[in-house]
Amino acid sequence: MIKNYFKIFFRNLRKQPTYSLINIFGLAVGMASSILIFMFVQHERSYDQYHEKADRIFRVSRAWYNQDGAISLHLGHAAPPFAPLLKSDFEDQIEEAVRVMNTTVIMRDEEKVFKEERFFFADPELFKVFTWKLLKGNPADALSFPDGLVISASMAKKYFGDKDPMGRALELRIGSELYNGQVRGVMEDIPDNSHFQADFFASMEPVVDFYGGYEAMMANFGSNNFATYLLLEEGVDPDEIGGQLPDFIDRHIAASGQGIPASKGTQLFLWPLTDIHLYSNLDSELEPNSNIEYVYIYGAIALFILLIACINFMNLATARSAKRAMEVGLRKVMGADRQLLVKQFMGETIFMTVAALVIAMLLAWFALPYFNNFTGKDLSLNLIDHPEYLAGFVGMVILVGLIAGSYPSLFLSGFQPASVLKGTYKIGSIHEKLRSFLVVGQFAISIGLIVAVLVVINQLEYMKNKDLGFEKKEIAILPAFEEFSNNISFLRERWMQHPGIEDVALASRIPSGRLLDSQGTQAEVDGEMTSINTRIADVHISHSFFQAFGMEIIEGRDFDILLASDSSESFILNESAVRAIGWASPEAAIDKPFIYGNRRGQVVGVVKDFHFESLHQPISPMVFMIPDTRINQVAIKLSPTGREEALAYLRDEWLATRPDYPLEISFVADKFDEQYEAEEKVGAIFGFFAGLAILISVLGLFGLSAYATEQRLKEIGIRKVLGASSLNIVSLLGKDFLKLVIIGFIIAVPLAWIGMSKWLENFAYSITVSWMIIAISGCLAVLIAAATVSSQSYRAALVNPVETFKKE
Repeated sequence: MIKNYFKIFFRNLRKQPTYSLINIFGLAVGMASSILIFMFVQHERSYDQYHEKADRIFRVSRAWYNQDGAISLHLGHAAPPFAPLLKSDFEDQIEEAVRVMNTTVIMRDEEKVFKEERFFFADPELFKVFTWKLLKGNPADALSFPDGLVISASMAKKYFGDKDPMGRALELRIGSELYNGQVRGVMEDIPDNSHFQADFFASMEPVVDFYGGYEAMMANFGSNNFATYLLLEEGVDPDEIGGQLPDFIDRHIAASGQGIPASKGTQLFLWPLTDIHLYSNLDSELEPNSNIEYVYIYGAIALFILLIACINFMNLATARSAKRAMEVGLRKVMGADRQLLVKQFMGETIFMTVAALVIAMLLAWFALPYFNNFTGKDLSLNLIDHPEYLAGFVGMVILVGLIAGSYPSLFLSGFQPASVLKGTYKIGSIHEKLRSFLVVGQFAISIGLIVAVLVVINQLEYMKNKDLGFEKKEIAILPAFEEFSNNISFLRERWMQHPGIEDVALASRIPSGRLLDSQGTQAEVDGEMTSINTRIADVHISHSFFQAFGMEIIEGRDFDILLASDSSESFILNESAVRAIGWASPEAAIDKPFIYGNRRGQVVGVVKDFHFESLHQPISPMVFMIPDTRINQVAIKLSPTGREEALAYLRDEWLATRPDYPLEISFVADKFDEQYEAEEKVGAIFGFFAGLAILISVLGLFGLSAYATEQRLKEIGIRKVLGASSLNIVSLLGKDFLKLVIIGFIIAVPLAWIGMSKWLENFAYSITVSWMIIAISGCLAVLIAAATVSSQSYRAALVNPVETFKKE
């Protein structure tokens, strides 16, 4: 029977090659797109699942609250005491607690010097929690040694070549400090589906020394730089621990001066390890994570494209039904029942789907390198490494076969033999309406995707071009060291003599970074010193900071280098901080007593609000002060005309000052753009797959219009004899299809409007879904459809009526 189905499939392929190829290629393109998206989604959902104890590993995050109970800051990091204290307080429920802290180091081995950013200090219990196999060394004690260092296989090859790295020394420079590490272990490279990547793990001992010893470190609840992970005992409910965390906080952190329990201002949360990549987008993460919403969106796009391809199949199969009506009639006369015919047509569909799958896999294989380059993944179609793909492909064939073949098989098998053999059988209006409905559905999906593409593009343009309240162009960023901080006045004066350098400033954080630093605040409000229960982020800057960035002081004055008191007693606030404190105006803030952390003084100026962070976040209340420490970045305002010369000059200056530290110059404008990479990818994916959806829809419309034109050749010939022009013929044949496209547009508009308005809620500052975007999407769809239908209609209009009548 299967052999017979196979013969019939190839017989029809030879008889109707154009329509068969349209169907197969349409299915193939849809399936290829779905294969790529399926691989991407499967990879996204696989993060951290390779750990043997993944279901028992939880990360600790820490949040702070405003007085109204709203979260003002939520970090994926915690303070150093929490891990050992949690292990001690919940010893029957927590098997292990481990901390890791990321930093950037300069690594030296003989003559090789490299800047390594995937360097982590870690507790000795690291390999008891995570399943990272050590190729050499003992995982139980590799990080117990004060100089212990575990490196990845790639780093072992990079630094030591084919030599045995065990016991070899590496010199580490962190800031101005030098350490010596000894390789105590070599681990396999961490899989790419991990929520963070590491090339080096070092003993935590240097960090303990940095904090001033173990006791000082255990008393520091303000330095939230540690990613903290808990391995729960088997059978322990994490919610049970979570419910006890407020009491845990109050046991270990003292209440405020007003007697408010610490748990009212800060709290800890437990995150399942396997949820971090898709569900955790906190104010600090070890690496940028993805978003489950985008996974759902990509999955929906894959299903939509498959659906469009299946609709093509159904439309073309039913439209060509008259060609097979006689076959069905004869089979029924010879004794074939409807069930047998359904099996036959479904079998043909399955064969066609398998053929489409083969082509789809080839298309996906060719497209995969470009897809990987775009997504930053290392996906592979290797079925040996990914046997789950095979199950997915089989499932796709069955799903597509059932969706694409069900209606045509039921439709074709329902022909009445008597009507068919008499030549009086006609396709019912209900089937014509259903086919029209399917075309409407196709273009509604395509138009919806076009709207999404245009919205994303416009939002990206808005974010990149919005006035941030300062001049972001031509500002270069260099890391700052003690040599810079101690000699900034001299260096600034010398560097500004170069015609390509307009200004130089220092800061603890540069615009485009996250505002993660804050301390307790008190201010005089209505004549009394009042504790401010809203988080005010701090930025430590040099005197020239506002000038270098072109920020506007709208009240009071800037810091004055000639006033020594400005370095210890003066504060400048932004407008948002003035409002958060409760002062009536920027003018009212000037000279008001102000306490921030341990510093007492007064407000000397108010700077106009500007966007320090990306447009995902609203403008935060900020306080600026001149520090004696915590300066770690240099901002250099370059002249547009002397940019390259200035950069070359800075490299020479750097080499003379820090010859042992590789220089990497970044730019504020680029840093802001990098924060929108996720949206860039969404826009590109929408654009690519919207294009494919339109392509598939156009293939179907091409096939339907070609068939409709073929069915009306005699009518066209008569109309031409009676004087109809080619334009009349094109209009006659095209108007019905264009009506369907317009109906699809009307359906797509409200759905796309709602969906993209929801997406724009992810941004504190965004565009609106304008009617211009909607109109452009509709016009684009109508033009594409018109061009497709008109091409067939125009060909028919050019046929000589004599030739048509000869055939008839």
